[in-house]
Amino acid sequence: MSAPASAVTWTRARSRRRRALYISSPIGLGHAQRDLAIAAELRALHPDLEIDWLAQHPVTTVLEVHGERVHPRSSELASESAHITAESSEHDLNCFQAIRRMDEILVANFMVFHDAVTEGDYDLVIGDEAWEVDHHLHENPELKRTAFAWMTDFVGWLPMPAGGPREAFVTADYNADTIELVERFPRLRDAAIFVGNPEDIVPDDFGPGLPRIRDWTERHFSFSGYVTGFDPAPLLERREELRRELGYRPDERIVIVTVGGSGVGESLLRRVVAAYPEARRRVPGLRMVAVAGPRIDPESLGAPAGVDVRGFVPDLFAHLAVCDLAVVQGGLTTTMELAAARRPFLYFPLRNHFEQTRHVRHRLERYGAGRCMDYDASAPEVIAEAIAAEIDRPVTSRPVETDGARRAAELIAPLL
Repeated sequence: MSAPASAVTWTRARSRRRRALYISSPIGLGHAQRDLAIAAELRALHPDLEIDWLAQHPVTTVLEVHGERVHPRSSELASESAHITAESSEHDLNCFQAIRRMDEILVANFMVFHDAVTEGDYDLVIGDEAWEVDHHLHENPELKRTAFAWMTDFVGWLPMPAGGPREAFVTADYNADTIELVERFPRLRDAAIFVGNPEDIVPDDFGPGLPRIRDWTERHFSFSGYVTGFDPAPLLERREELRRELGYRPDERIVIVTVGGSGVGESLLRRVVAAYPEARRRVPGLRMVAVAGPRIDPESLGAPAGVDVRGFVPDLFAHLAVCDLAVVQGGLTTTMELAAARRPFLYFPLRNHFEQTRHVRHRLERYGAGRCMDYDASAPEVIAEAIAAEIDRPVTSRPVETDGARRAAELIAPLL
């Protein structure tokens, strides 16, 4: 691909300082929060560091709010989030199969990445679940031009029971291919960081005749501990003051409903909103804030009186930290933000989503956080009952570490 003149001018105009290209997964918004925290810690270690972000909507929305510099080639990226939304049905997403059908998008986006790195003068590429970059660099190691730091919060594709023997075979084959590539080119990842701890890894193997996932991950990754992207302690110390600043009255019981940034959670959002009248009858003073995110039209939800529907909410973690209860999808970052803030919450893993139903649930159960709910068995009146039961339940989950961003940055910083 030839570089547009604007891109060439943009890259050559930079002063020669330490430079990194940061790629944050666009499937949801949670990665952006933790990546901003890691970037801040990297800048503390290397004050001369310049970071360009190769990112797409909805991640760019978060980056722009925080004044980050988005690489102009970002506009050429094909939308992974739109593909994931198109692959979903009512609270159902076979994530593994959706990724399998994403090959053309991932190849196209890798070529955009390759152009950005070729034109730029980068010392380091950081990929937070940038699957296309990691895979195609392993397939074409001669294309590697910079140090490469890889991060992920899960390892191992897992089959869903509904997929039967065929899906079990194909996931094992995918895992075997990854294992072979990583072990054939061990130095391609200059740093490989698991965002979590060894105990967060599921007690499964990669497939018949393949290693245990935890054993293999411990040999090939460093562990940063979890990265929340914020320190909950100051928020909790001034919780009542912060509630007032965010527009919540002392006499209100606040339930935050949020389903991520991809648009996949619209059916859950509608069902929880429909539960509000019965939940309000059970919980005096209940106020529900439904966060539609950047891809769901708030006006389309038809929310009843008493439900405050919002679109994109900057720093949503602050609202989650002061709520009385949250109702969320089964994504890792939102649920772990709630665990870190020691808030009670209900979570609904997407049907056939191996990461949410297996990896995320395993981690949350290890922390003792949240109450897992079955979407299919949860009519609005069931959700209302669960809201009433959980809103005053004491939180007994184990604390979430607060130094994960610093530890991740310390693992990456030597590459600069």
